[in-house]
Amino acid sequence: MTAVTAFRIIRSMTPVNLRVRELREARGWSQRELARRAGVRAATVSHLESGKAKSAGFETLEKLAAALGCDPGYLIVKSGGTR
Repeated sequence: MTAVTAFRIIRSMTPVNLRVRELREARGWSQRELARRAGVRAATVSHLESGKAKSAGFETLEKLAAALGCDPGYLIVKSGGTR
């Protein structure tokens, strides 16, 4: 991977992409496990983490946050926030 490619990937990632993945991996869960616990489709988690999903509804974010044990706002703010 070139530096330019890495920059494009990082630039395309939003706090939601990064935070969902970070919290999921910290718990040792697969995307499928998070989806099961949150009551959403595995594809939803995959698309959100990969950046394929350009947005997510608040209901989805609430479900993911509840499963991950954090405040929904933590998933969407640029820095700081309450877990």
